[in-house]
Amino acid sequence: MTDSTFDALHAAMRAQVDQQFLPGVSTALLQGREVVDRYCYGHADREAGVALREDHIFRMFSSTKLVTSCAVMLLLEDGLVRLEDPVDAYIPELADRQVLRAGATSLSDTEPARSPITLQHLMTHTSGLSYGVFDPGSLLFNAYNQCGVLNPSQDLAGMMKTLAPLPLSFHPGTQWEYSVATDVLGRVIEVVSGETFGKFLSRRIFEPLCMVDTDFWVPPAKRDRLCALYVGADLLDPSKPGLSRVDDKPYPGAYLQKLPRESGGGGLVSTLDDSIRLIQSLIPGGPTLLKATTLDRMFGNQLPPGMHVRFPNVPAQPGWRFGLGSSVRDSSGPGEPEQVAGEVSWGGLAGTVWWINPRLGIAAVLLTQRYFGFGNPYAYHFKWHAYKALGHADGRTGC
Repeated sequence: MTDSTFDALHAAMRAQVDQQFLPGVSTALLQGREVVDRYCYGHADREAGVALREDHIFRMFSSTKLVTSCAVMLLLEDGLVRLEDPVDAYIPELADRQVLRAGATSLSDTEPARSPITLQHLMTHTSGLSYGVFDPGSLLFNAYNQCGVLNPSQDLAGMMKTLAPLPLSFHPGTQWEYSVATDVLGRVIEVVSGETFGKFLSRRIFEPLCMVDTDFWVPPAKRDRLCALYVGADLLDPSKPGLSRVDDKPYPGAYLQKLPRESGGGGLVSTLDDSIRLIQSLIPGGPTLLKATTLDRMFGNQLPPGMHVRFPNVPAQPGWRFGLGSSVRDSSGPGEPEQVAGEVSWGGLAGTVWWINPRLGIAAVLLTQRYFGFGNPYAYHFKWHAYKALGHADGRTGC
């Protein structure tokens, strides 16, 4: 690789900032475990004129799920849990689930679940749980929000009690729906380990990997490194330029103090360096956080034929399958290089993205702070140019 290898990628990312689609962006590309490119451009705080640095701290939102999934697999390697275990063996409140009937118009229109929720269901988002985020107007969206399932002042044990009376949206194992399942796994980790979720993550993942800036809050000494959060001009039209600051998302004062809820589904903050260390620990070629056989299991599709990742009001993409905690690509979609097959990936609500392609031996991290940004065009521009720079895409722009 020459000094100009990554010029097109850098130019594409600069354009996303200059055209006001992103406030700033930090990226890293890996060939094997080696970081072959790092790039940082734009602002951490546009209003104050603070240039983005590699040590700035980002709200990771659902990129947190990779950490939680690794934590579950550590317990599995220790022989303390099995994926086929019913979750009520650890969380009795989630026993004897009820399921909404097809076409139900009230929360009482239910039938008994045909099977219990297992840890496998939770890892693959096939549990029947919901989120209360992506399907406004639905019965469970309203119920989750009215009951305060995502209340940050409630710890994980309290969250399980809040979930207990709410029905499932489908019978476990029969559909895919993004949900609070990964938060439930955080509570399983607490019960099995006898520690708070945060302490377990620190002891088993953050400290061994020297992830010094990853936590559920930003202490005062690091507060000046927390990026400001922005939202696009039109949530429904990500092609419309313009950014507005949103200091009160996901709730006023978020990440500025320790709160009871340590969300395994979306609560961590982190930096580019820490994100790189985590990704490197999941790539062969040196000491890995998990055994090779465990990584193969995590990064392999776990969904039955015909089932794939699907979000409300988003066109179906059958090539998006799911492993143990992350998406797994069977095939490429619109705007992506064909070589994406075999890629494992996910991202966060504020625009963070990570992916690993074990088949090709490449990986990448992109950090930004655009609320409801994951899946916006910039992520496709980044992926296409990254694959091309790493020698795995043709000359077409792809987007």
